[in-house]
Amino acid sequence: MQALRILAGPGALRHIEQHGLRPQDVGVVPGAAGGPKGLILGPLDRFLFGHWLARSDQPIDLVGASIGAWRMATACLDQPVPAFERLERDYIAQHYEPEPGRKMPSADLVSERFGASLQDFYGGRIAQVLNHPRYRLHIVTSRGRHMLGREHGLATPLGYLGAFLTNLLHRKAMGGWLERVVFSSASGQTPAALPFGTGDYRTRQVALSEANFNAALQASCSIPFVLRAIHDIPGAPRGAYWDGGITDYHLHLDYAPAQPAGLVLYPHFQKAVIPGWLDKGLKWRHGATPFLDSMVVLAPNPEWVRTLPNGKLPDRTDFTRYGPDLQGRMTAWNSAVSASAQLVDEFAQWLERPDMDRVAPL
Repeated sequence: MQALRILAGPGALRHIEQHGLRPQDVGVVPGAAGGPKGLILGPLDRFLFGHWLARSDQPIDLVGASIGAWRMATACLDQPVPAFERLERDYIAQHYEPEPGRKMPSADLVSERFGASLQDFYGGRIAQVLNHPRYRLHIVTSRGRHMLGREHGLATPLGYLGAFLTNLLHRKAMGGWLERVVFSSASGQTPAALPFGTGDYRTRQVALSEANFNAALQASCSIPFVLRAIHDIPGAPRGAYWDGGITDYHLHLDYAPAQPAGLVLYPHFQKAVIPGWLDKGLKWRHGATPFLDSMVVLAPNPEWVRTLPNGKLPDRTDFTRYGPDLQGRMTAWNSAVSASAQLVDEFAQWLERPDMDRVAPL
């Protein structure tokens, strides 16, 4: 059974028909939010950043939200392959023992432990990320506005209810509750140009620095009510910052005007590129748009996914499914990650002999 699906927007299809897919063709690599689902992309990450893209020398913008931000920041380290291997091990082994009298760990506990793990992971290596000679990192976060400007036991749930209802009417209107704030690699105090247009949604950009790197990355991974918001990030507007996936779940961004000459190569865990986390249940927002004209998606075949443990990708429900059975969850997740090596094998074979019959419209 084939594990890999290759999907491409109209512009990307034309490019591949004429030139195939070459490392020098890539201008952007996005990394989606999605928690444990991102583990399935580990072997692809190691192949792309450790080998294939290393054959070229053009600048590449790496855009990430939540676990995607962690992945893209890891790609900027001097030795990305062992760094990705460690990310995989650390993520699979994470375990938060609930405090006495609780069935689930508190958001305070998870935030404290997760923040410490990020500091340990990037300790002494932030300069490598910020000063990579080719990769420009863009970490996406969601900043609360008005009622969501500060995390609060009553105001925060009400604020997210308001964001949900507003988003039902129009995605752009949700900007009254939450805005996209992107922390970008910088030259001095000037952040690198964003590789996407920002007319789709309320957006700010902030220069990424040693002083705000850990806070920005943790904020991008801070799922509301599971982790605490990160407040008042240095160099950024004051307020509460949460998971970048809330505003940009799968980074369905307006790449078209900003990337006239480069492809957007997207290792993803599914075909659909969903705009925001609150759009997960809104099927009419799951289709491709002209924003994705230059995008190539590498995604697992749903039939192959059904052969994995529990018939699905690793996801956050596994924390409840396995409960205190850490070894059982680790075994299932390690098995899924090992199986995903087939994605790399098939992609490498396709690169050697591109077959347009394997490429479907996005």
